[in-house]
Amino acid sequence: MSRLFGSVRSRATLGATLVVAVALVAAGTALLLSLRANLTGEAGTRAERSAQAVASELAARTPLDKLSGLDAEDTPVQITDEDGVLLAASEDLERITGTGTAEVTPAPGRSDADDDRDGDDDDRDDDSLDPGEITPGASYTNGTATIDGDTEDYRFAAVEVETPDRGRLTVHAGAPLAAEHSAVGTALTAMLIGFPLLLGVVAAVTWLVTGRALRPVEGIRREMAAITASEDLRRRVPEPATHDEIARLARTTNATLAALEASVERQRAFVADASHELRSPIASLRTQLEVAAAHPELLDLDGAVEDTVRLQNLAADLLLLARLDAGERPAGTRVDLAALARETAAGRERVTVEAEPVEVSGSRGQLARVLANLLDNAERHARERITVTVRREGGEAVVGVADDGEGVAGADRERIFERFVRLDAARSRDDGGAGLGLAIARDVAVRHGGTLTAGAAPAGG
Repeated sequence: MSRLFGSVRSRATLGATLVVAVALVAAGTALLLSLRANLTGEAGTRAERSAQAVASELAARTPLDKLSGLDAEDTPVQITDEDGVLLAASEDLERITGTGTAEVTPAPGRSDADDDRDGDDDDRDDDSLDPGEITPGASYTNGTATIDGDTEDYRFAAVEVETPDRGRLTVHAGAPLAAEHSAVGTALTAMLIGFPLLLGVVAAVTWLVTGRALRPVEGIRREMAAITASEDLRRRVPEPATHDEIARLARTTNATLAALEASVERQRAFVADASHELRSPIASLRTQLEVAAAHPELLDLDGAVEDTVRLQNLAADLLLLARLDAGERPAGTRVDLAALARETAAGRERVTVEAEPVEVSGSRGQLARVLANLLDNAERHARERITVTVRREGGEAVVGVADDGEGVAGADRERIFERFVRLDAARSRDDGGAGLGLAIARDVAVRHGGTLTAGAAPAGG
């Protein structure tokens, strides 16, 4: 069962079909009840009219054997007195239920002559109705009647009439419920046949529409599976020519793939550049050691130490970049940038610090690394002076490092923050470094919720 309804298409079809089924059952039930109530009410109205007609004849002293209402073939009539004794009934009535009296034949020995009593001699205590008056309403019951051997369901109406000569009589008249049963049965049959067909149509349409709507999703899934298998991040998923959620999903997926491709390419370039940068000091150090092994008197100890230090610094930079790329968050300690700037600038001859106390939350070591890298870069390009400023602007702390060198061309002010990028003036091994200082500085600034940009200094650097 879980596999059968394991897809969105199956669950959507099942859900839509169940909702429509519940709605159809509720609407069908309400329709049948309303239809039955209306038809039953209509039958009761017909029965009441028949009873009122017979009661009118009785009020006019029409003899029982002359009552026209007793001759109707489809309207069974019974007339009873106050004691419930049957006085008259329809000619062909054989059996009746639901009227309160089971008799269908008038009591023997009773006739119009016996019932023709003088109203002055008849003392009646019940004066709720005047002689000849008929009750305005009727009471209703359901029952059956057998006429000429045919038994059917009827709606009976009971009407009371106060006759001048017979006292209070009750007229029971019935109207057949065959039309009600037929209409309800026909409607029920139509529902039993039509509802399953309608549910089948709903299920089929929902299945087709859902499949068509989810077809782009399947295309996206297949393409993503192919991209995963081939590891070709240059491929993109198909984008449907619509403006719905699936189209937005496809565009977002392609944007994610593009970002992933750029990240992978950046990592590949990083690995290649790191390998190249590591190869040079390692090769130089190996050459010096091999020469020293063969000719100890030619050992360049200072060069070996310099290559080892450069290799150590490069390894530390690569490790820090790896931690930053992994999403390492700085510690949330309070750092006084003014004090940090003075501490970092200490011992640097051309550096002047102009700082006001400003505290930020972050890693003291990483922020010190940012200042050190910026000062190292400035010292390589400055002529005579480097100025470090620390100030507060609104709710932000601003740290500036300015030199009086030649500056950086506008086209290169973003490129210098890329990894392993060194401008032509800084290509030498001694002065240029590995091209990671500014990249590390920007990454650390971003991790601390800040930014790092290059611009023109007041002194021209």
